[in-house]
Amino acid sequence: MSSVASGSADGSHRRATVGVKQALREVDAQLALLNRQVGGRLGLKDVDMDCLDLINAHGPLSPGALARRAGLHAATMTGILDRLERAGWVSRERDPADRRAFLVRALRDRNAELLGHFAGMSAAVERICDDYPDTELERFTQFLHRIAEAGQTAARDLG
Repeated sequence: MSSVASGSADGSHRRATVGVKQALREVDAQLALLNRQVGGRLGLKDVDMDCLDLINAHGPLSPGALARRAGLHAATMTGILDRLERAGWVSRERDPADRRAFLVRALRDRNAELLGHFAGMSAAVERICDDYPDTELERFTQFLHRIAEAGQTAARDLG
């Protein structure tokens, strides 16, 4: 057992852990609100924004791979991709490795428009990060990656 979680530190560690969980819920709620507002300005549904983010981060992807990453049914993904393609956010191209398959690619010329809506939040995060030394930021990054992995595992276990 780590020294943090043993002895008289039990109560304070538990309170700190509860504080982290509450703060993560607050961050989740605020980022969901921001995404919903940006999506509304762009005419995109929340799920469309989520899928566009996944395509930008991991693409190009096959529709099936995107559906798996998003935790969605393939038929649902077809509708999402139709909306994103009609709105000019993505293109579907033949997969050079398998001419029968398609890959979904984000249209990079639209990224500036998308990122512009998040500029205020991005600048705020930059200002907040300026208050911390690099070593702490590296720890925060590691912590957040571990939280993201835990969320991915929990979602997979529910599926």
